[in-house]
Amino acid sequence: QVQLVESGGGLVQAGGSLNLSCTVSGSSLRFNPAGWYRLLPGKQRRELVASVSSGGTTYADSVKGRFTISRDIFKETVTLQMNSLKPENTAVYYCHLDVPRRDYWGPGTQVAVSS
Repeated sequence: QVQLVESGGGLVQAGGSLNLSCTVSGSSLRFNPAGWYRLLPGKQRRELVASVSSGGTTYADSVKGRFTISRDIFKETVTLQMNSLKPENTAVYYCHLDVPRRDYWGPGTQVAVSS
């Protein structure tokens, strides 16, 4: 059974930093792409923030240079270091694992950035 558990969300002032972590069990990051998505307030669809795979990393334009995604294939963790946070980064952040024929999601962690 595949499970994703996020941690590290919280409330931070604008300009601050947070580190989100996702622990994967029941599957392997070595062979499957993973990433972070977010659901912004008032929106109905999650949007991609960053992803990581054996081929490299990708980022949404709005977070390039401020967010860094990384993975540890031995600890089965995916982290998102978020720096220079802005109020518009307030959202629920979800860890995602892309397994052939199936997507897995964590329950989400709230990030709130005050101005």
